[in-house]
Amino acid sequence: MSQGGLTGWRLTSEVLPIEWRHVDFKAGEIRLDPGKTKNREGRVFKMTTQLRKLLEEQRDERDRLKKLGKICPYVFFRMVADKRGGEKSPRKILSLNKAWANACISAGCPGRIPHDLRRTAVRNMVRAGIPERVSMKLTGHKTRSVFERYNIVSDGDLTDAATRLDTAQERKVRVSS
Repeated sequence: MSQGGLTGWRLTSEVLPIEWRHVDFKAGEIRLDPGKTKNREGRVFKMTTQLRKLLEEQRDERDRLKKLGKICPYVFFRMVADKRGGEKSPRKILSLNKAWANACISAGCPGRIPHDLRRTAVRNMVRAGIPERVSMKLTGHKTRSVFERYNIVSDGDLTDAATRLDTAQERKVRVSS
C-alpha cells in the first residue's frame, strides 16, 4: 500500500514532497511543515509497522545511492538521465499520473484516481476503531462534513452491520432465556 493509503495524505502535495528531514525514525514519526499542507497546518503521523518498513526500504536505497555520490533529499524519487543515454540521478517525483493509470489497468481497476487512497485511509481508520477526531487530525481534515465525505459506506459495511445485529440479537435471546 502506498503512503497515501496509509496516512490519508494528499499524494502530490503532501507525500511526494517529503524530505528526509521530515522523517524521524527515533521518534517514529513523519512531520509535515506548517504552510505546506492544504489547510496550512503542520501535521505529525506516527509510523505504523507498514509505514516504517516502507520508509526503511527507501532509506536503504537512499544510502546505496549516497555511496555512489548521488544525493537526493526526497524520500520518494525516481532515477532520471539528464540527456538520452546519460547517467541517471535521483530526482523528485513531480507527478505519478501515468504510472498510476498503468498500475490501475494492470490491477484490473482502471479509472481509479490517486485521491481514492485518501478515502481508503479514512475508511480504514474508522473501521479500525480510531476515533474520528484523531483520524481527522492524522489526515488533515478540519471539518466533520468533509471528513464524512471520505468515510464512505459500502455494501460490505451494510452486510457487516446485519451480521452484528444478528449476533447481538442472538446474545439477547440467550440472556433472556
